[in-house]
Parts: sequence; C-alpha cells; structure tokens
Amino acid sequence: MHSYDYITKPLQCLTPEIVALIVNIHEHKGRQELFIEANRDELKALLDVAIIQSTGASNRIEGIFTTDKRLEELVYDKSEPRNRSEQEIAGYREVLATIHENYEYIIPRPNTILQLHRDLYSYSKSSVGGVYKISDNVIAEADANGNQRTRFTPVPAFQTSDAMEYLCNAFLTAMKLNELDTLILIPMFILDFLCIHPFNDGNGRMSRLLTLLLFYQSGYIVGKYISIEMLIEKTKDTYYEALQASSTGWHNSDNRYEPFVKYYLGIILKAYDEFEDRVEHLMFRKMSKPDRIKAVFDHKLGKITKKEIMKYCPDISKVTVERTLTSLVKSGYIQKIGAGAATAYIKMK
Repeated sequence: MHSYDYITKPLQCLTPEIVALIVNIHEHKGRQELFIEANRDELKALLDVAIIQSTGASNRIEGIFTTDKRLEELVYDKSEPRNRSEQEIAGYREVLATIHENYEYIIPRPNTILQLHRDLYSYSKSSVGGVYKISDNVIAEADANGNQRTRFTPVPAFQTSDAMEYLCNAFLTAMKLNELDTLILIPMFILDFLCIHPFNDGNGRMSRLLTLLLFYQSGYIVGKYISIEMLIEKTKDTYYEALQASSTGWHNSDNRYEPFVKYYLGIILKAYDEFEDRVEHLMFRKMSKPDRIKAVFDHKLGKITKKEIMKYCPDISKVTVERTLTSLVKSGYIQKIGAGAATAYIKMK
C-alpha cells in the first residue's frame, strides 16, 4: 500500500535542476503583484482569454471537443449545452469559476473534492458526478496498431475512500507545518491523486482544477491570466512521460516524484514567462492598435501566427489584426509564409 509521505519524500526532489526552477518561480512571484497592481484594468482581457483557453484545452486533453464559436458561447454567454460534450464543457466552466472566485475558502478535503466533481457533472444526466468509482479502473493507452495496454493500475475501488482521506490529511499536515516548499508539495499531491484515480470519469480534468486551486492558495495566481491547461495540452506527450516515470513503483512507495515535479514547475515557469511577456505588450495600449500589432513582431523572433498575435493583443478585434497584417505585408515590413491553417508571418525589416 502506498505511503503518503509529504515530510521526507519531498527532500528527494531537491535536485539542482528543481531547486533552480523553484528559485526562478519565486522571483516571478515576487514581481507578480507589481504587474497586477500596475495593470489591473488591462489584465481583464488576459483573464477572459485564459478562461476560454483553459476550459477548451482541459476538455480537449480528454477527447472532448466543440467549435471555437460554441466554446465562446458556452463560456462567455453561458449558453445551454446541446450535447454531452457541451455538458462537460459547461461543467468545467462552472468549477473553474468557483475556484477563481473562492479559492481562498476551499480546503482540499475529500468532501470538498467530491463536491467539485459533482459540479463538474452538474449539466450532465450521468450519475458519476460527486461519487467515488464503484468498480476498479485502469489507465490504458493504445499503440500505433490500436492495441490497448495497461499503463497503470490505480487504487482499487474499495480502497478509494480511505486513500483520499490519507492523501488529503498528509498534504494538509505538511502544508500546516510550513517547512517544505509548496512548489514541491502540490505536484506530489496531484501525482498521488492521479494514481488513486478516484472517479469513474473526470480524473484528468479534476487534477487540473485542483492544480489551479492549490497554486492559487499558495499565492501563484498566474493561472488566472495564462492558461496552465493549454500549456499542458501543448506538452501532452511530455506530461504523460513524466506521469509514467513518477508513477512506476507507486503502490509500494518506490516511485520517484522528481520527473512529475520538474514537469509541473516547468509549466508554471513557462506561464510566468508568458504572463510577463503579455503584460509588456499590454503596456503599449496607448499606442495605436496597428502599432501594437507591429510591436509584436519587434519583440518576438521567428514566425508568428494570427492566433498568437490575438493572444498578445486580446482586446484587438480579429478584423483589425487581419487588416493590419495585410498592410504590413504590402509595405514589406513582414512576409507571409505558408497557407491555410499553417499561415504565419515573419519580420523582414
């Protein structure tokens, strides 16, 4: 049986590489409030974009899709879901909003996690929401020929309730002692949660929602403005590799948490880098919109897509971006490369 050790096991994660990541993230956190206070009104645009991106990305990782138009309608307009996929997207939207608005008051205890999972399925007719799994499950993957193989066997159903109690108690005790860096404890908690795999469905999405909750509670609120879920989606293969590496030997407590901790800290650091980069672009808001779009090319090397420009300038309409790109191409300032979905632009002057 796995031992939930949040006292001595974290010490094994203090490798030079992980310590360097922690120091770097602490430095970003130190600047975080300065950026937010100086640009509070402007950051509303980043917040709105991140909510859309987080909801879409976290569901896509689990194979739940809808169109960009419907995603915006479900998140912004709170449109009524039309099918099962949209029901699950709407549920994620609701739990994400709860965490954004109330993270300071949500203690990660088993009953709380059950309530969040219930809300994740609040638009669904499924009976899985808010209850632990009633049958054993496995984490499987398909090879190139479509053959299924078991990647990991989680905690049996009859042990799930006890396992969640042990997990939450051990984590909260370590947090209360305040002797170990939460940047190590949080990824460890998420890894253990995924190895327990307490629900019949929704474990991956719950793990990402809990990630936001716990990082917010520790003062790392960058996930409000930069989608952590989208960064995970973009590095999905590396995520699964780290999960596999850290879950090997888990049942006997012989696993190594370092790969998963290192991956998670890399994601947080990437989010902070993007956050500060985008805030820098927001500081150019007094410039004309075409000049702000031009400034994106002045500050970023390599090819840039229209979608990337709209992320850097979330308050500028798609029509204005397209018109400005056409003008910059005609003037020879940038060159258009590729076609269709692969269209991008590079600076020439």
